[in-house]
Amino acid sequence: MAVPWEDALRDEPAIREAASVAVDAALLEGVLMRTEGEPNASDVVNYAPFTLLPSAVPRALFQQAYAVQQDFNLLVDAISQNKEFLEQTLASTIKVDDFTARLFKIHTQVLEEGLAQSVFLGINRSDYMFDCGLGRQPALKQIEINTIAASFGGLASRTAAVHGQVLKVLGRSEEASRLLPNDPAKGLALGIARAWELYGSPKAVVMFLVEEVQRNIFDQRCVENELWNRDIRVIRKRFRDVLAMGSLDDARRLYVDGQEVAVVYYREGYVPKNYDQQNWEARLLLERSMAVKCPDIATQLAGTKKVQQELSRPGMLERLLPGCAQAAARIRATFAGLYSLDMGEEGDRIAAVAIAEPDRFVLKPQREGGGNNLYGEELRQVLEKVKDSPERTSYILMDKIKPQPSMNYLLRAHSPLQVSECISELGIFGVYVRQGKELVMNEAAGHLLRTKAVEHADGGVAAGVAVLDTPYLV
Repeated sequence: MAVPWEDALRDEPAIREAASVAVDAALLEGVLMRTEGEPNASDVVNYAPFTLLPSAVPRALFQQAYAVQQDFNLLVDAISQNKEFLEQTLASTIKVDDFTARLFKIHTQVLEEGLAQSVFLGINRSDYMFDCGLGRQPALKQIEINTIAASFGGLASRTAAVHGQVLKVLGRSEEASRLLPNDPAKGLALGIARAWELYGSPKAVVMFLVEEVQRNIFDQRCVENELWNRDIRVIRKRFRDVLAMGSLDDARRLYVDGQEVAVVYYREGYVPKNYDQQNWEARLLLERSMAVKCPDIATQLAGTKKVQQELSRPGMLERLLPGCAQAAARIRATFAGLYSLDMGEEGDRIAAVAIAEPDRFVLKPQREGGGNNLYGEELRQVLEKVKDSPERTSYILMDKIKPQPSMNYLLRAHSPLQVSECISELGIFGVYVRQGKELVMNEAAGHLLRTKAVEHADGGVAAGVAVLDTPYLV
């Protein structure tokens, strides 16, 4: 997938000048992160890592990813309401994976008590690569769908302007004009605002539930400022603040620090290290409340890798989306091969194949946040260890996607300027709002392109591996 400025990659003086312009443009546009040394203060900040140049993305596959997003929104929402499907699908996983088991226990407890929540808000991001395996035409294949704390919608809204400026400096104004507008921050905020409005209490606030370490605060502030611009009050709290200052009234309205909370927007709570016993208690308090949770715990469970694998079984999409055969076909077209490691003949067979040919597969645990997947020799060693144990059911196997690499410069603070062989991953943000059984909003809300050097098997921007990028459609 060639881009029209490949000759510029070999012009070292031009590249050095463009890199200098790019870094200043990123700072001017607000493509920012806090530093590792001062992750909870904004006195010293730096630019978030990004590519010097946009990366080529096949136009047809980009359009396919946008076209299927509303289908994925419908699917995630349907799964979150299907207690039996979640129960059956996660039955083996919750026996061996304590984190998923704790989430499922809260899910069950809330359903038994009866849901106080009547408005539901989903913000997800479906991530893809362009598979060129076996020398074929590139095909859109889904890596995963993130149903909690899907990040970088804010900074992605500001990255295209930086790349446009770089292309102009390199004498490529016409190509700069072809970069697509992209504003996920606005799209995500529209969903939150709609949920807040339907909650029906004008004095209630939106609460961003945030981590103890907040390096990526500017990404969140982009969404937050969109809400303030609509005169919607936003507060930022951690789990421990919720436990110390949170309460429910008789109607199960949520109050934190004396303020009624209409929407809880999770930017934390997606990995085991986010929880101690007090944080689990805070999570239960939030889930029991009338507040709109983004996501509620059923929607978080809908994003597990085991659910992803189960969806690939013949007829499963049609069962979950009755009467939506075309939507099911569009979704299925994006699936890579996905395989269960449940105990039994099917799991034994695929485990043996993966041990013999580890480079064909990715081994995925039930985790979000990047940097968790296993490849190659590491995959083989782990499977050898757990192949005869129920512990293997805490993983799924997926065919390894093989994208076509391209050359680019990855700009990171305090790192040398050097060209790298890179691969990219496209994410499409989805937003939906449901009131009772009625879907009142279902949108694709923008995109995120992340690029990394080919030597890094796994990990995103927050994990320090991938960098922000802009698609250039070819």
